[in-house]
Amino acid sequence: MKYFVVFLLFITYQLSAQETERTEKVTATILNDSDSKPLANVNIINLNSVKGTITDEKGIFEISAQTNDTLHISLIGFQSIRVRVTNDWLKSKNTQIKLTEKAIALEEVVLTPYNLTGYLQVDAKLIPVNTNQRYGISGLNYGYEAGQYSPNAFNRVLGSIFNPTDMLYNFFGNKPRELRKLKEMKKDDTVRNLLESKYDRETIAVMLGVDKKEIPEILERCNYSESFIKTANDLQVLDAINDCYEEYKILKRK
Repeated sequence: MKYFVVFLLFITYQLSAQETERTEKVTATILNDSDSKPLANVNIINLNSVKGTITDEKGIFEISAQTNDTLHISLIGFQSIRVRVTNDWLKSKNTQIKLTEKAIALEEVVLTPYNLTGYLQVDAKLIPVNTNQRYGISGLNYGYEAGQYSPNAFNRVLGSIFNPTDMLYNFFGNKPRELRKLKEMKKDDTVRNLLESKYDRETIAVMLGVDKKEIPEILERCNYSESFIKTANDLQVLDAINDCYEEYKILKRK
């Protein structure tokens, strides 16, 4: 009888835990903080489940979440924010969230055209040669850079793996959970479409738990070129980091 009571208590505890961790739908309306008007096409990503959605024309969104999940909310021209899902929010189902517009200062752009002479032999030396290792994919209007196949890429990553003071060594060694999440991001259509349209590295930095200023250094250590680092969209950057991480794991096992 004693064991039966213990078993019942264990089952009750398991059911209670499952109830607490149950995934539910949370709804919110995103408003412009300056005039309280609804904002459409705001991007929302659940950083825990790596699922995403966007607001409709009324500024409303709905997404699956559990208590203590974190939602990353972003829109071009507005300050991105992170919001924690609470029990009160799950019970009320709806709430209002306001985004603040960014103050954007336009920087001066200086154009420096090549001073061509008209003589092929001379002009060929004036124009820089692009030595990037890139390949194209049928149906896509952009190319990917094969960073791991670039000259000296293998030796560079290999050197990072066996150097505890190297930035790449510490990044890959300390972020296995976050790096697994990056791979999951591509499985969600909304998140994938968002990354394909963004170039600010913000979403990737949030998922990795690093400052977005560190992303160029990570790519540089993985032997991606300066032009790729500057021009690639966030989806291409995600693929680049994933490829470099997979190579890191293979080399480390060896």
